[in-house]
Amino acid sequence: MVKEVQFYTRQGCPLCEEGKRMLELVAEDIPLHIQEINIESDEQIHEKYMLMIPVIEYEGSIIQYGNIDYATLYEALEESL
Repeated sequence: MVKEVQFYTRQGCPLCEEGKRMLELVAEDIPLHIQEINIESDEQIHEKYMLMIPVIEYEGSIIQYGNIDYATLYEALEESL
């Protein structure tokens, strides 16, 4: 089963680029569909996440934000397998 995750990001964000790499690494082990959302395209989302990005959500819950690491991300997504 492919898991749908939302990845909140914006242009020119080094932490976001690193977070995306971590998501892609996890996607090699757990089937993921990554929905990338630019926070600057929506004022409400921008206000909600501007100080937190990158943010990764799964099933409506934030599973990690800021410094994204493989182990935490993998564990959060593996639990629901």
